[in-house]
Amino acid sequence: MLSNRSVWKCFMKLGVLLVLGSLAACSQKMYGVVKVETIPPGAEVINLKDDTHLGMTPLLVTWESDNDEAKHATVELRKAGYIEEITSFWVTMRHTTKADAIQEPQPVTVELKKRD
Repeated sequence: MLSNRSVWKCFMKLGVLLVLGSLAACSQKMYGVVKVETIPPGAEVINLKDDTHLGMTPLLVTWESDNDEAKHATVELRKAGYIEEITSFWVTMRHTTKADAIQEPQPVTVELKKRD
């Protein structure tokens, strides 16, 4: 027969395991990928959150998060001879690996207008 102290120790160990398990689940990285395309291609993509150059279209951009909440992104698209465009979109963070996210990128397509 188990003593009250032994039962209490078992409950404490179980509690610690449950807390550690829930913390591990909360800290799992989630990923989302956007495929930015422009018509015509070859536009520079600038992240307006921090003014970083992300690359040239067509472009795959990966976002990561500590949870599955969608991320809001705003980018500026620049190409010589065309009017700059700013576009915003939500990135769905639904993948647990970057590789899976790359296989299912969210499309963002912007048609640039020629300068007069």
